[in-house]
Amino acid sequence: MFGGGHARLILTDPEDLLTSGVDIDVQPPGKRVKNIQTFSGGEKALIAISVLFAILKARTMPLCIFDEVEAALDQANVERFARYLSKFKEDSQFIVVTHRPGTMEQCDDLYGVTMQKDGVSTILKVRLEDAREMAASA
Repeated sequence: MFGGGHARLILTDPEDLLTSGVDIDVQPPGKRVKNIQTFSGGEKALIAISVLFAILKARTMPLCIFDEVEAALDQANVERFARYLSKFKEDSQFIVVTHRPGTMEQCDDLYGVTMQKDGVSTILKVRLEDAREMAASA
């Protein structure tokens, strides 16, 4: 997710797996860090997202819901997150709540809510493949 570097998850008590904590050791490329608290908000978000993907890699889940997980990321990392997310779509279905265009561009279907009259919400669905075809033919 960082485009290099290394990371490890370390059990705090490997003898007791059920109650053991997990330490996260992360070293992004070109950065020397001794304490995770020195990371920026975006870097911390990317670390948390990486842990989620590590869990998905170890144990596939049929449905995952991500709610604004990439909100603190810059545009380049939003796009990296979205591309990485698509690697898992064969085994898991994702519902991603987002306002970030970079994430939306990688989705198959987009759902939105509009309120054209006060108090009356309408749900919209757009299949991105169909939208691209319509845009190309126009």
